[in-house]
Amino acid sequence: MKKLGIFVAGLLVSFGALASEGGGLLQSGTDLGDRASLQRGAKLYMNYCSGCHSLKYLRYSRIAADLGLTQEEVMDNLNFTDAKFGEQVQVALTEDHAKQWFGKMPPDLSVIARVRGSDWIYTYLKSFYQDESRPLGWNNKLFPNASMPNPLWEMQGLQRPVYGKKEASGDAPVERLELAQPGTQDEAEFNQTVRDITTFLEYAGEPAALKRQSIGVWVILFLAFFTFLAWLLKKEFWRDVH
Repeated sequence: MKKLGIFVAGLLVSFGALASEGGGLLQSGTDLGDRASLQRGAKLYMNYCSGCHSLKYLRYSRIAADLGLTQEEVMDNLNFTDAKFGEQVQVALTEDHAKQWFGKMPPDLSVIARVRGSDWIYTYLKSFYQDESRPLGWNNKLFPNASMPNPLWEMQGLQRPVYGKKEASGDAPVERLELAQPGTQDEAEFNQTVRDITTFLEYAGEPAALKRQSIGVWVILFLAFFTFLAWLLKKEFWRDVH
């Protein structure tokens, strides 16, 4: 019993640490079954993110097939490079320009949702604020000293930080963010915008998840039907057994 108690206590400590680590994340509320959200997310990503961040493990043709879009819709509205329909989503940004503007080439985001999680992406995109001490004038509460500007600032508006008490190091942590200048969208609209982008990135990290979900429904229906047949068969075999 003593060992069991120690084991349970250890689990509680571990879960408490995990909860503390993820306590600052917002719930993204993504739904891969929402095709409209995926389509909006694809449009938003290509217009605001794909200029710097590639999706080298995802092809335009796959996006069309999975999101219910035609080749013309994808090539006219989502492809801003010279890539062909069957090629991967690359960026027009060159390494020289990337190093000049950002210090390095922005990372590919094909599997960012699998590495960081959807809640992290959602929170990150909502956590930008103005910081004149940074080279590009932007910082991020979730990911301090991020070397990228806020691509969605026009829709979100401009946020300013509210600092807490100074720590032993002399730095004051950012406690929260306040909207200093409204954007073109209100809070609910912007939340949906970020959710759509997050949903698309979640899909990009594992496109097969869409098919797996649809197949899963048929598997459950088959198992339910098979269970019913097995019950009928059992009833027939044991009918004359007393």
